[in-house]
Amino acid sequence: MPRRREVTKREILPDPKYNNRLVARFINSLLKRGKKSVAESILYGAFDIIQDRVKETPVDVFEKAVNNVKPVIEVKSRRVGGSTYQVPTEVIPSRRVALGIRWLISHARERSEKTMREKLAAELIDAANNRGGAIKKREAVHKMAEANKAFAHYRF
Repeated sequence: MPRRREVTKREILPDPKYNNRLVARFINSLLKRGKKSVAESILYGAFDIIQDRVKETPVDVFEKAVNNVKPVIEVKSRRVGGSTYQVPTEVIPSRRVALGIRWLISHARERSEKTMREKLAAELIDAANNRGGAIKKREAVHKMAEANKAFAHYRF
């Protein structure tokens, strides 16, 4: 966070197969050690599995899953007079998407299926149907914000 000026956002190019910026952003979050081709093959393989299991197009299921996981409100720590309060704040749109993607990937990695393609496909289908680990994470964040609503007047 520089003090002098705002950081410019880099423009993410849409992915080559579906021409979708959200898919490209997901691939960039999925990759490890710069292996983008591996990340692409994992996501596109998951899309193939989704195509077989669900009657909708995989991109629609994917977008529905990301929209269901995105948090609306979260808590941030705020120090006031020697004590720290968990203050509920609204989440800006770019951070909403980033958190949703991060939660989907982390909970897909924790699943018990055999390959990452199967794990990711199952997590996306679950999130599109409002269940699964990423949805539970969003509910926990919302519940925490609701519980600390009394400290909302300490907002930044």
